[in-house]
Amino acid sequence: MGISIEPQVLADMLAHARDQAPRECCGLLVGREDSVVRSVRAKNLDASATRYLIDPADHFKAIRAARADRLEVIGAYHSHPASPPVPSRTDVAEADSGPDFFYVIVSLVNAEARAYRIDRGVYQPVELNARPLPRERA
Repeated sequence: MGISIEPQVLADMLAHARDQAPRECCGLLVGREDSVVRSVRAKNLDASATRYLIDPADHFKAIRAARADRLEVIGAYHSHPASPPVPSRTDVAEADSGPDFFYVIVSLVNAEARAYRIDRGVYQPVELNARPLPRERA
């Protein structure tokens, strides 16, 4: 099963990644089942350029706001400012939200996003249905 993401949501995630570079950005994906209708930016509590830790306060705010709209947090996203959109060992080791949670990685190397499910130390790519990310104008 894949994930559908509104094109504007992907554009917002890419803008967030560019705003936070060279650090990784992070946030939550809100929607229903396998359809994302909005992203919610979160504070990255990790100061390094190669890790992220979503602020729990931001996570809980996103859950409350989603529930108020009869939606749910169905995934998380983060950026890879200088590497491809493939889960790192750390990404896989620290993913603990279960097999139904989506992870989307946005790479600034080529303005590409890819989606995954990560469960018990194993990641599986899932189809990401949306138009390509907008490229930065030269």
